[in-house]
Amino acid sequence: MKYLTSVICWFLINSTMAQKGSTGMFQNSIDIGNPKNAGSSFYNNADQSYSIKGSGYNIWFARDEFHYLFNTIEGDFIMTANFRFAGKGANTHRKTGWMIRGSEKEDASHISATIHGDGLTMLQWRSADGAEMRDPEDQIAATGKTYDVIQIERAGKTITMRAAQNGRPFEVIGSHEMENLSGKVLAGLFICSHDPEVIEEARVWNVRIDK
Repeated sequence: MKYLTSVICWFLINSTMAQKGSTGMFQNSIDIGNPKNAGSSFYNNADQSYSIKGSGYNIWFARDEFHYLFNTIEGDFIMTANFRFAGKGANTHRKTGWMIRGSEKEDASHISATIHGDGLTMLQWRSADGAEMRDPEDQIAATGKTYDVIQIERAGKTITMRAAQNGRPFEVIGSHEMENLSGKVLAGLFICSHDPEVIEEARVWNVRIDK
């Protein structure tokens, strides 16, 4: 009877946590920009990996649509993880990675360490709320492709992206100063399908947030 009571208590506690929206180390799992198809996040405790699914037309121009798994963070930090898309994907421009964002608004300022479905790897940003993201002014592209580990660091106003292929050292992809992302920010994992009709999925593991 004691064992049964313990199991029931464990179930109730974990159900309550799930209702609050926590997923692994992250406290918030939401869609930004009201995409046509809802996204989701799942934490696998057995291997400490995350599965994130999301839709959305893009993260570009003056507004975004994507799924976001994040915490609110202050001070300097480094976020690191391995990323891998599930399947071949419907659009080569599907994207996942780390994002630092000013708010949950669809047109919020943000900067993201991004890998695309075709292996393109970039640091991309919107400098102010409602600003139009520009190509190539608002991005820095890696010289290589198909990176396995993505890292983003905030030190004051400066955001730096690094990336590595398995068994190789990190490469600095680029740095950019974000004047309005130096205080309390949203920071975490994202996925966008680059097609409002499609839901894409990525697996993320070895996730670390170091302050």
